[in-house]
Order: sequence, then structure tokens, then C-alpha cells
Amino acid sequence: MVLTTIADGVLDLAQGVYDTGAGLIGTPTIRLGVTGLARSGKTVFITSLVANLLDRGRMPHLLAANEGRITAAYLQPQPDDTVPRFDYETHMGALTGTPPQWPDSTRAVSELRVSLRIKPNGLLAGLQSPRTVHLDIIDYPGEWLLDLGLMDQSYDTWSASALARVEQRESGAAYGALVAETDGAEQLDEVRAKALAATYTDYLAQARVAGFYDCTPGRFLLPGDLAGSPVLTFAPLPEGKAPRRSLRREMVRRFEAYKSQVVRPFFRDHFARIDRQVVLVDALGAIHSGPPAVEDMRSAMTDILAAFQPGQNGFLTQLIRGKRVEKILFAATKADHLHHSQHARLTAIMEALTRDARDRARFAGAETQALALAALRATTEDTVTHDGAPLDVVRGTLLDTGKRAAFYPGALPDDPGHILNPAQSGAAAWLDGDYQVMRFAPAPLTLRPGDGPPHIRMDRAAQFLIGDRL
Repeated sequence: MVLTTIADGVLDLAQGVYDTGAGLIGTPTIRLGVTGLARSGKTVFITSLVANLLDRGRMPHLLAANEGRITAAYLQPQPDDTVPRFDYETHMGALTGTPPQWPDSTRAVSELRVSLRIKPNGLLAGLQSPRTVHLDIIDYPGEWLLDLGLMDQSYDTWSASALARVEQRESGAAYGALVAETDGAEQLDEVRAKALAATYTDYLAQARVAGFYDCTPGRFLLPGDLAGSPVLTFAPLPEGKAPRRSLRREMVRRFEAYKSQVVRPFFRDHFARIDRQVVLVDALGAIHSGPPAVEDMRSAMTDILAAFQPGQNGFLTQLIRGKRVEKILFAATKADHLHHSQHARLTAIMEALTRDARDRARFAGAETQALALAALRATTEDTVTHDGAPLDVVRGTLLDTGKRAAFYPGALPDDPGHILNPAQSGAAAWLDGDYQVMRFAPAPLTLRPGDGPPHIRMDRAAQFLIGDRL
């Protein structure tokens, strides 16, 4: 482990030197990481961002676009030949098809390069030639990001926290029963090990459906080509004796192998090279699931920030310490499920949920912002009369039935504390609110030349993330 850590440090230093030199000598590159917790809409976000950079008619708050300084935008081959390409064309085809469909969700790391041709601004603009800026977008599952928190944990520490969550959730009953009849000190039985891993994976899947976020190890839910391998065949056990060739000792070994062979390479090869980051959150879905899900999401946001290396990418800093994450956007998605009159309340809740994470990033020198957005607007707004009073609603096509419907999810509170305080105090349900969630299908798109897909605040998100480099 010590040699591995030293080797990784040398690689990080070499990568920092390379990236810094490339930025000074070659074409400027912005590496934008996009991640999010379950059902947050990462694929739609990237697809909409790329489409609206290629056709900028709906991007007035991206200043370089509004000023006409982006003269061209085009897709280019990505720089990392061993990383799958983000399948922009297929995802865009799904959204613009007849009928339109939501694209498949993120299941692995992928990448896409968008190159922007920029006219200079300022006093000497007339003396300078247009320049090119590459935007490399790296898409990766949020479940993998949470795994970075495992790097500083021992098997016993992780097991204790994981088993505590199992005991608190109905979905953990089957795994809890299996652990109760398991003696970790007994000789390794591969059938028992597989049963433990499979039952724990089922629990994680059910917990995620129920709206919980701290579902580690993330690769259990998205195994890819590691499915069935020993590195994914472990599970938490109570602290106890671990003699040679025992089940518990093998669980410890596989946990350490997971960190060194799965989590560490992800951090080294992808995450550590990012300098701008978007974290997408389905805050409305968590609120609908209840106070425990909201508190779990708040804790996950703090853990996610702990995985970042926030700060400014000064020349010497980047050479010596590697890349810093200069800007982090925490975005509450699916804002189109609310009438615009409630968007400020959703943003305030997002700011409160990420307060601890954002304060820590700012202290380290990174810029942060919380924002309510919709990468693809699937609804229209309306006001109807209900019990003799006007009621602001949204209208859209229901995903499950295909029928048009007007929807009012409930009024979010003006004070975010009315959401966070019950969550942090351990309340099981909301006392004074009933917040609902409806699943809408994407609306049919008829795009005018020069216009990207309709959205809510994607131009503001782009300005915060990359505007200063354009």
C-alpha cells in the first residue's frame, strides 16, 4: 500500500506537470466533470449542454454567446483513447425522436470534447486572432464518487457504519438476518461469501429506490465488467476474530483490493484531472421520499465535497499538488416540475443542503454555486382555479400513461429550515407538508435553426462553469 501510494503520487506529479505545460503551450482545455446521485439526470444534462453550445440561440446568459464571440462550436475526437465516448448523437436522437424518449442513464465513465472558436475581447481585441478552447466533458456515476470516501476507512470502520444503516432501514432486514446467522471466524465458504455480497447488493438497490444515497460500494450497483469478480464479492460483517483463511479475513482482503484496484485507479485516471465540476441532485425526489432521505442526501453532499481537491489552479500549485477543482456547481435538477414561482425556494433549499460542503470548498479557494435548473424542459406552466383560489401548476405528458395532466407538487417552504430541521432531527415524515413527484415524458421538440433544446438556467450554469475561460 505504501509503494502504491508513492507511485500514485509520482504519477499525479507527472500529470500535473504535463497538464500545466499543455495549458501554457497548446490549446487551453477545460475538463468539466459531471456527476450526480441516482436519477439526477446526468445524461440529459450533458446532452442538453452540448446541444445548446452547438446552437446557442437559447443561451443569453452565457456572455461569450450573447456577445457573439463564439464564432463556431464543433465536436472533436476526445483526447483519452481508452475512455468510451459519450454517445451524444444517440442520446440527442432519443430526445428528438417521435415519440421522444429519455436516454439511458450513466453506467460507466465516458467523455466528449466540444471545441469552441472564440473571438477575443478587451482593448487589444482587434490585434488578436480568434482562439480555440477545448471543453472536455467527463461523465461518471455519482455512486463511484461516493466510493472515494472509502479510501480513508478500514474494513471495520466501513462495516460499522454500513451495518448501522442496515438496521435502520426496512430494506436491510434480509441482510441483517443473514449476518446474524454468519460467523466470520469460520473457514471461508465461497458460497456464503457470494450469498452475503448478493444480499447486500439487493439491499443497496432497494435503498436507492427508496431515495437513500449513501449506497457504497458504488460498483455493487454498477459493476460493469467486474460483475462476479472477487473484488466485488465482499460485504460488511460485525467486528470480531479473523483467523487465517476465515471468511472475515477474506472480506477484509477483498475490501482493501476494492480500494486499491477499483477506487484508486478511478481517482488517479479520471477524477484527479478535473478542474470544474457539476454535482446534480434530484432534491425534489429526496423531499418526496421524506426527511430520512433528505438527511442522507445532505450527508452525501458533504462526503462528495470531501472527495474533491478544491482550490485555485495556480502554476506552482498545479505543478506540485496536481489539479484543483476550481469551481463546483450544485444543481437541483427537474426544476420544470415546479412553477417558476417556486424556483427560488428550491434554490434556497439546495443552498442549505450544501452549506457545509460549499463553505469547505470556499475556504480552500474554490468557487461554488447552488442553482435550480432543468436541462430539458418537459412541461409548460399554467394557473388554474382550485377551491376558488388561483393555483400555479405545470402541465406535461405523464411518463407512465402517456396522458396530459396538470400537476401541483405542493408548496415548498420559504424557510429551508422547515425541510432541513426535521431531516436532521430524525423525523420519519413531514408534519405540515405533502410533497409529491410526477414523472414526465420529454416534450416533442420543434427546434428553429440556431436553437438548442428548451431548458431552465442551463445558460447560467454554463456561464458559472466556463464563462471566465471564454
